[in-house]
Amino acid sequence: MTAAPAGGRRWRWSAADGGFTAVPPGGPVDVIDSWLVTDGRVVALDAHRDRFTTACTTLLSVPPAHTSAFLRAALDRIPAHGRWFPRVECAVLDGAPGFHLWLRAAPPRAATVRVWIHDGADGRRHPSVKGPDLDWLAGVRSAAQRHGADEAVILSSDGRLVEGTTTSLLWWQGDTLYVPDAARLDLLPSVTRQTLLKIAAASGTRVAHACPRPQDLAGLEAWAVNALHGIRPIREWVGFAIEAGAAPRAPLWQARLEALASQPRRESATS
Repeated sequence: MTAAPAGGRRWRWSAADGGFTAVPPGGPVDVIDSWLVTDGRVVALDAHRDRFTTACTTLLSVPPAHTSAFLRAALDRIPAHGRWFPRVECAVLDGAPGFHLWLRAAPPRAATVRVWIHDGADGRRHPSVKGPDLDWLAGVRSAAQRHGADEAVILSSDGRLVEGTTTSLLWWQGDTLYVPDAARLDLLPSVTRQTLLKIAAASGTRVAHACPRPQDLAGLEAWAVNALHGIRPIREWVGFAIEAGAAPRAPLWQARLEALASQPRRESATS
């Protein structure tokens, strides 16, 4: 598995002394996670830590305490000021799992997104883990960009909307917020999607689960969400004969999401 193109500074963590050594960007990765840091504040950082820790244990049998020690050290290296999009990585190095921190400046946030529907099979091997399928997802997203879109959406074998290569999908019908049905579709456990569902519960918003085909979202307010951009309303379905709906709810919900950003809770050395 090949990491994303070079940029920022990448560090290898030593479990022996807890220190970091600078290494070039690139190289093998098996599990990753990333989040937006704005002047030291993060939305749902604990959920990102839990997802990364669980994936490292599930895929590579890394003890949770080992992953937690790396994450504590990695958080200490992220600057307290500015906008950052750090990526934590775990990969098998010299026969054993090892960790990297890739400290990257955050790219600008986009307000909307144009999506292209991938017209091939879902080639992910581990849909529930972020990392093993990076190369395949990057290739599909590159195809979307060649078609004039920003993001690609994956379909199930029977033509149902699953998720984007870097995003999760949500949409509205009337006053009900819909999300893909995780019981029937292969979904990544999206931190941003789960955070929005918590906001929905706190605000008394009705939530429903469904497995729509692309044409079922014609004229509806639909969002592609992730940790970097938050909520991006879909403004165009590129190459597909459906019209994107207006997105009057997005500004309020983006503000609610950003209001949850907080300073990281530092774990104790024994946690």
